[in-house]
Amino acid sequence: MVTDMKPQALILTGFGINCDAETAQAFERAGASAERVHLNDLAADPAMLERFQILAVPGGFSFGDDVASGRILANRLRYRLGEALQGFVAEGKLAIGICNGFQVLVKLGMLPFSDGAFRQDVTVTHNDSGRFEDRWVALERDPATPCVWLHGIERIELPIRHGEGKFIPRDDATLAALQAGGQIALRYASRQGSGPARGAYPDNPNGSTDDVAGICDPSGRIFGLMPHPEAYLDRLNHPRWTREDLPEEGAGLQLFRSAVDFAAKELIGAKV
Repeated sequence: MVTDMKPQALILTGFGINCDAETAQAFERAGASAERVHLNDLAADPAMLERFQILAVPGGFSFGDDVASGRILANRLRYRLGEALQGFVAEGKLAIGICNGFQVLVKLGMLPFSDGAFRQDVTVTHNDSGRFEDRWVALERDPATPCVWLHGIERIELPIRHGEGKFIPRDDATLAALQAGGQIALRYASRQGSGPARGAYPDNPNGSTDDVAGICDPSGRIFGLMPHPEAYLDRLNHPRWTREDLPEEGAGLQLFRSAVDFAAKELIGAKV
């Protein structure tokens, strides 16, 4: 018979990661079992990854953003857990990096992962504004993206809070390949109506190339984004909750539910 076990989500924590509790709550509310695991514990036992279907690298200020945001944590993962992460991805499992976690995944090379190798082809760096940006933004999903985390989402509002969120590809060819493959999963959009931000501040809060707010790997299972979906799980999280008739459930929860539903069907439901 088919197992009814919940998908298991590993939420990385330690060394300045500070959104792990909210991220774990998001996965729990979406129907998964979430476990917060310290980086040192995972590095000491990489085989631990085998019992999880989902990996999350949450937001925060890992290692104090020393050198560059996400760089030290990315190096720790590469040299202590690179082989285990390669195996995790090869099994078709899911991963998400949020804000600092997105910075980590691109500097690790786990995104965009276009040719199946951990190689850094893009980066996120200092905002064009020259300051830390803390605001809500509008986002639109690329209709061609294979990103399983964005199933059922066309447009969404989420908060951003970062000083280094400007997305830059290695070169024009890299950008073109991401565009052609639907790997630019999420873009900053105009707050005044539908359509892209077209680089305009503050709709595009950091100056990201092509308004990029999030990208995925070619399979759509690995996803990274600068905005914080775990910060919008309830209507009370939204700054206009007293002025608008918003659903009780925050729109950010849909990202986690989409991933959990996919994992339940494709990674657990297929097992007999």
